[in-house]
Amino acid sequence: MVSLKAWQPRALSVLRIVTSLLFLEHGTQKLFGFPPGGHQGVSFTSLAGLSGVFELVGGALLLLGLLTRPVAFILAGMMAYAYWFVHFPQGPYPVNNGGDGAILYCFIFLYLIFAGPGPWSVDAMRRRR
Repeated sequence: MVSLKAWQPRALSVLRIVTSLLFLEHGTQKLFGFPPGGHQGVSFTSLAGLSGVFELVGGALLLLGLLTRPVAFILAGMMAYAYWFVHFPQGPYPVNNGGDGAILYCFIFLYLIFAGPGPWSVDAMRRRR
């Protein structure tokens, strides 16, 4: 029987890739209106526009697994800020204030700071050289 532990590094890469694809989508929606709905058409100079840039660039870097730890650190802080200053003022319960996604992203990014990108990443390719 195959040990699940043997798949742990690849599962870390999958977690990073799927999370970054979902996160990247928030940036494309804010900045380019794709997919339609939500915060489309925000100004680049607004707080939502700045977060869209971070979501787009940070999501792309995490998708590639490039500079994973520093990018994850920045994005974890961004998501903590998003929760406490955007969602929490609307009420204390994440399910009611819409902040559950921000909390999940924050803690996944915190995990990536310590766990790294996994084997399917540019960072891992650079280490192998």
